[in-house]
Amino acid sequence: MEDIRLSRFDKIVEMGKEGQKALNQYWWDYALYTSFEYWLMVLFLVAPLVILFLKVNKNKLFQILFYGYSIHMSFGYHDLFGRNMGYWNYPFPVIPALPGITLDSSLIPITFIFVYQSTLNSNKKYYLYATMTAVFLSFVFKPMLVGLGLFRMYGSINYFHLFLSYFSVLIFAKLTTDLFVWIKKRYSTTK
Repeated sequence: MEDIRLSRFDKIVEMGKEGQKALNQYWWDYALYTSFEYWLMVLFLVAPLVILFLKVNKNKLFQILFYGYSIHMSFGYHDLFGRNMGYWNYPFPVIPALPGITLDSSLIPITFIFVYQSTLNSNKKYYLYATMTAVFLSFVFKPMLVGLGLFRMYGSINYFHLFLSYFSVLIFAKLTTDLFVWIKKRYSTTK
């Protein structure tokens, strides 16, 4: 019984490998790296990183970047789940093996980083502004990406599902960051 189960598992892994090879071949066959859409995705990857480097609050750098890392990791898992389940994918990946890297590693986390940064030392409400940002990303930005052919959704997935994903991630990142800030204050040896 054990050998049959592991053999079936090995076949599933091989199917995944073949699927990735097909996506890589698609990337080369259509010379995606020469398309306008590809270079727009590169811009979505690089420009936010440059802006972050220039505009991040250096006085609270660790806290802000920890929040951004929490957003990045959580979005990475959400995106991986969605792609593996066949809910969505990216026809013009910057790196074929990492199709969501542009949005999950740069544009979306950095957008939320600036929302978080702007609410840190002001009377602005994080949850209000982060929710408004999630609404914009879900119901304006993602439909724009779909219209440009940069993002594809499949099956019964809709923009409200994307909003729920964004909303859960922004809550998780805020609560995780708040917990670690509290732990740091609670157990810090410097007063």
